[in-house]
Amino acid sequence: FAGQVLTLTWPLVGNSGVPPQTEDRGVRQFFESNRIWPRGLVVSEYSPHYSHWNAVRSLGDWLKEEDVPAIAGIDTRALAKRIRDKGTMSGRIVVEDRGQRTEDRDFSENKRTNFTAEVSCKEIIEYEPTPHNPVLCPLSSVLLLDLGVKNSVIRNLTNRGAKVIRVPWTHDFTGMDYDGLVISNGPGDPTFLGEAVEHIKKAITLGKPIFGICMGNLLLGKAAGAETFRLRFGHHSSNQPVRLCGGDRTYVTPQNHGHAIDPLRLSSDWEPWFTNLNDGTCEGIRHKSKPFFSTQFHPEHCGGPKDRENIYDLFFKKIKN
Repeated sequence: FAGQVLTLTWPLVGNSGVPPQTEDRGVRQFFESNRIWPRGLVVSEYSPHYSHWNAVRSLGDWLKEEDVPAIAGIDTRALAKRIRDKGTMSGRIVVEDRGQRTEDRDFSENKRTNFTAEVSCKEIIEYEPTPHNPVLCPLSSVLLLDLGVKNSVIRNLTNRGAKVIRVPWTHDFTGMDYDGLVISNGPGDPTFLGEAVEHIKKAITLGKPIFGICMGNLLLGKAAGAETFRLRFGHHSSNQPVRLCGGDRTYVTPQNHGHAIDPLRLSSDWEPWFTNLNDGTCEGIRHKSKPFFSTQFHPEHCGGPKDRENIYDLFFKKIKN
């Protein structure tokens, strides 16, 4: 959500509160990142009174602490319908009496921003595997290319017995020692990330397993010869149906992205893996003979259904083989 004014259509927000910022092996237990990334929050009705067994403060206190503005009392359903009809738009939360008129403000800023550079780690970070559960692939090392990775991705890797080596998005990791590569999710426009695409192209020649998620799917697609394009609306929800290509198996998936791969531009060694049943867009690709694959949706869920976490198991099976 980096760079976005985030609108929540759920009518009541804040009643569950905010959990503590406890960590497990360097990763926050109840959060997907180390800070709030949206630039603003828009809700219909805000409840300052929270009630949850794990809550330690209110949403309002958390937003104030991290200097993120929010506004309540908005007809968010009408706003969502406007976005649904007009497509994704730039916007601001403006206090009219602060001196600058809305029409004087620059609304093109997001189109020029490389949000991956803002959210990616700045140095290499290592995470040790969960001590009691090195089951599927003990003593394996996974190289994690950080484009704005969710903590759930790190948990899914370490919980399966892997040491995780997290590197910045511009880092040339191709000379490093690792067993498999994960290209993470992340915000923004993939056209800014040509440097990462070149490193992924090198990684493909090494033959080690590669697993891309969301933005990682887009970059793997570009490395495979395809082009990406901007969706008019994007996919932003926890209930997006995707179908396994070549079969009838359908999964309900959580998603948050604004771009997609044009599968017709893939080289002949690659093929679509999943298709979105709402609009027919490509939701994942895979190599026909080598252990390279990716998903546009989030198999690590949180929140969302867990039935696609088994893609992590598939990734470790490829490493083990």
